Amino acid sequence: MTYLSRVRINPLRAASRTLLANPRALHGAVLAGIPDTNPDDRILWRLDTDHPRRPQLLVLTPSKPDWTHIVEQAGWPDAEGEHYAIRDYTPLLAQLAIGREFAFRLKASPVQNTDRPDKASPHRTKTAAELHHRSYRMAHRTAAHQLAWFLDRTTRWGFTIPAARTDTPAPGLEDPTDDTPPAKEVRITDRNRATFTKPGTRTPVTLTTATFEGHLRITDPGLLQAALLGGIGPSKAYGCGLLTLAPLPSTGPR
Repeated sequence: MTYLSRVRINPLRAASRTLLANPRALHGAVLAGIPDTNPDDRILWRLDTDHPRRPQLLVLTPSKPDWTHIVEQAGWPDAEGEHYAIRDYTPLLAQLAIGREFAFRLKASPVQNTDRPDKASPHRTKTAAELHHRSYRMAHRTAAHQLAWFLDRTTRWGFTIPAARTDTPAPGLEDPTDDTPPAKEVRITDRNRATFTKPGTRTPVTLTTATFEGHLRITDPGLLQAALLGGIGPSKAYGCGLLTLAPLPSTGPR
């Protein structure tokens, strides 16, 4: 059985500042909440910081977790209210069907594989030469490239992005020469670049991320379920790849 958890984080505590600043540290805290893990288990997590004073940690786990340690170290252990919520993921998976639409959010690390990088660090070049790499994995750094990365891959994840709602131009105002592709129901709500180090090494890890939000329409429930449970893109250990769905707000017929 799969579970989706939501944990409240108090950003003013010392332990919280460490977790919020270092994805590797937060990954360790996530793993500490799962009593029994197998090497093949896929654990996905995402830090949502829409409200800087009330960040929330979302975690998808293949077994029921316990987040008491995070509440005690980085939450409000003595406050009233629900410190964390754990929900069975099965009811959501049962709703997946061709043609259904959902609101979604995804934090991902858009990358490209290239054998001719414009700018490669000396460390990356040396490592690639030693391992006889034929290509480099380079992060997309512009919003346009990050959005293109996402839209080019949605069908392999089992969904498409509908065209954005727009008003039809008034008669006589249409531009027959305009061949611009129609806008899609997706936007980038956050872009970030974080640098941290791994224990035992001085080589920094740079993580470039983009958070996508919008509406999706299911084309293949099986592929979408695989994306939901297995994650999307690289850097899953560092808080990327968790796709979450929610009912669409009531806006009337499309």
